[in-house]
Amino acid sequence: MEANEVTEILNRPLSQELLARDITRLAYVATDGTPRTVPIGFSWNGTEIVMCTSTNAPKLPHLRANPMVALTIDTEVHPPRILLVRGRAELDVVDGIPDEYLEANTSYEMTPEQRAEWEVGVRSLYDGMVRVVVTPTWAKLIDFETTLPSAVEELVRRQAERQGA
Repeated sequence: MEANEVTEILNRPLSQELLARDITRLAYVATDGTPRTVPIGFSWNGTEIVMCTSTNAPKLPHLRANPMVALTIDTEVHPPRILLVRGRAELDVVDGIPDEYLEANTSYEMTPEQRAEWEVGVRSLYDGMVRVVVTPTWAKLIDFETTLPSAVEELVRRQAERQGA
């Protein structure tokens, strides 16, 4: 997929709504060759999806061995809205708490007092974190109104051909 096509998909209003959500599902391949998917908080900075994790997270050795990942950001309503993204994970070890980690958690419902207490707890727990940065190289937006999964698109095309014959 060309970079301009990815940008066009990610700039659509519905994609922007999905990119403003809290949680994505990160899929990667473990070093034993089996697939893994984990929910993880994220933030979108306009060009990259940034996820933060502890420096001892089990996913890190696998991402170092094979940095190719897929992400799913979706809704829990009917019809579902789904943004699928693929890319390469770059790992950036940082001291302290990355701003993206704090940003990824801003939509959780907390009072200002709860948020302050949460942030104190986070800052006391982590000496550092790993930023998992994904620049999208492929994207597909599915809204079940204007776009469908490719297999369903194929079934719709076949049905139309049968009805037109």
